[in-house]
Amino acid sequence: MSAALKPRASARVQAAWQALEAVADPEIPVISLCDLGVVRDVREAGAVLEIVLTPTYSGCPATEVIAHDAQAAVEAAGLGPVRTLLQRAPAWTTDWISARGRAALREYGIAPPGPVPLEDARPICITRRRQPPVPCPRCASTRTERIAPFGSTPCKALYRCLACHEPFEHFKPI
Repeated sequence: MSAALKPRASARVQAAWQALEAVADPEIPVISLCDLGVVRDVREAGAVLEIVLTPTYSGCPATEVIAHDAQAAVEAAGLGPVRTLLQRAPAWTTDWISARGRAALREYGIAPPGPVPLEDARPICITRRRQPPVPCPRCASTRTERIAPFGSTPCKALYRCLACHEPFEHFKPI
């Protein structure tokens, strides 16, 4: 949620949201932590500014880097003192990725996830689930096939487009 969606937020909190909008995800540098939905909240706790983060999954190897980068950005904006808090419940979901974030993923060559229907909401698994075709981020064809359950990170799968023959990653809907 950005500062624009928090009309009652203090100027300091709004400035922190603006600083966080510029912090890129360390694994997918074309999307900000805010657009990815990892920044859950920014709030004042007395003199300390708290940044609440929810990693994309509990074993995310980039969690420490994300917390460091978020804190550093807000401190560099002169808004300290700052601390980061990890909030793992409720668990992060791909539904939290903003429209701007989905567009950035697509432009980068990663097929963004679709919405997760409530009846299909469950943890990532390596078995195949029935899912709608994943459109190719390069040519938009839905003639695609999954060639590996995992891509460069556990939250992505590797696909191939049967129309343009290009491989691509798909951010798994969770």
